[in-house]
Amino acid sequence: MVELEQDVGQRRLDDRKIEPAQRIKRLPPYLFGRLNALKLAKRQAGVDIIDLGMGNPSDPTPQIVVDKLCEAAQDPRNQRYSASKGIKNLRGEMAKKYASKWNVDLDPETEVLACIGSKEGFSHLCLAMMGPGDTAIVPDPAFPIHNYAVALAGANVVSVPLGNDEAFLKNVTMVIENMYPTPKLLIVNYPHNPTAMTVDEGFFEPVVELAKKTGIAVINDFAYGETTFDGYKAPSFLSVKGAKDVGVEFTTLSKPYNMAGFRVGFVSGNRDMIDYLATIKGYYDYGIFQAVQIAGIIAMRHCEQDIIAQNLKYQSRRDVVCEGLTRIGWEVEKPRASMFVWARVPKEHSGGKGSIDYAMDLMEHAEVSIAPGRAFGEGGEDYMRIALVENEQRLRQAIRNISRYERRNR
Repeated sequence: MVELEQDVGQRRLDDRKIEPAQRIKRLPPYLFGRLNALKLAKRQAGVDIIDLGMGNPSDPTPQIVVDKLCEAAQDPRNQRYSASKGIKNLRGEMAKKYASKWNVDLDPETEVLACIGSKEGFSHLCLAMMGPGDTAIVPDPAFPIHNYAVALAGANVVSVPLGNDEAFLKNVTMVIENMYPTPKLLIVNYPHNPTAMTVDEGFFEPVVELAKKTGIAVINDFAYGETTFDGYKAPSFLSVKGAKDVGVEFTTLSKPYNMAGFRVGFVSGNRDMIDYLATIKGYYDYGIFQAVQIAGIIAMRHCEQDIIAQNLKYQSRRDVVCEGLTRIGWEVEKPRASMFVWARVPKEHSGGKGSIDYAMDLMEHAEVSIAPGRAFGEGGEDYMRIALVENEQRLRQAIRNISRYERRNR
């Protein structure tokens, strides 16, 4: 009898589930998981999926950057631990870029920090600034990490409908004035992912005024600030007088230089916020591989023409996608920036299905992967995000596949 009780007790211990921290439990379901699993299964079965779901640049990194990476990696001095906030010359080059492109004066020692990609820096800044009881205002729809990083820090998100006008700023103001405690952080993202929404000169002035008045801090995700079309120039949040007093801006080498896998991002602006992030990073990491940082310096010094050429590619692909989607009856406006097209799918085309189920159908039956708008928030329902990461021939094929599938199912 004793042996039986011991056996039962052992089985109970063996069946016991190891529980994660509450911060993990607070995360919503990762809606891309179903799509990624289906995409993997299809590819393993030999199906040629045209993948327009992720903003993962497929064009090559400039050769001069790759060559410098290979050269620098051979130097034993670059094989050691690096500085967690980025080497001096790398931060200096980003400061020069801000001065030349957006007329922003930055001290590379105290107002620029290099991150292991802007996503890492953004997440750790939220961890450094927020905790239980704190609140961040995040427009809806949003790039997922803008919500998830706040949740992982143990704080709360208040969503406001995305906008780029006075009405949007009034909504933000109303939330700030009617919440107690006052929200601690306002997260904005222009040019926007996923919608490609842009703002013009003058938009950020009232944002800075509001932050000074209410004490809220501001983060602008400026990842697509250099990926622009038709002569449009995206304004930097930091170009506004007083912006450095109230917030920071994240940039990246991933998009303009096709260096997504290198993982080089930056945060610039308010020196206190940068110091908070530097403190967290000092505990968590030893910085980016130094050879990668040196390659990043070469990119910023010598590859401006590569940015221009890449933007022309994206612009041409944008035109192909927008014209094709309009032809098959989707509702779309040509974006002025980013590497995405944000399109509304009429209900008669989707059969009344939600965007996630419809995205699954397109992958299953049209062999095309695109991102469902609902994965970016409730405000994204009925929309799809198409990444401009394939060549024009493949983009045209994707639209033909979608059109054939929709015709069969009407």
